Amino acid sequence: MSHVLRYCIGACLLLLLSLGTAEATAAAVPDAQQGAVLFEQHCAGCHINGGNIIRRGKNLKLKTLERDDIATVDAIAAIAREGRGQMSGYADVLGTDGDQLVAEWILMQAQNAWTQG
Repeated sequence: MSHVLRYCIGACLLLLLSLGTAEATAAAVPDAQQGAVLFEQHCAGCHINGGNIIRRGKNLKLKTLERDDIATVDAIAAIAREGRGQMSGYADVLGTDGDQLVAEWILMQAQNAWTQG
């Protein structure tokens, strides 16, 4: 009987641990998804897969972001919010924290060479 009780306690502990991990993971996923949605709605028209259909040299590839010293979430968010050069700012359509969400997603994609699953 003690083996069954130990098994049940162990199973319950495992379940509790996995629920805690799932909640932490689930909490992070909506932000990434929201960043992806914002990118699709407001950025992908010009920046398909991190490229740039208007000015090839102004793409969102990691090498370019690093070359232009904007390979940080804050730098990308500032450009998304305020614009730069020919690109207009999107603060009004991205909403509160939208610039940060889309910037986090862009940097993550750039670090993964824009390979999407």
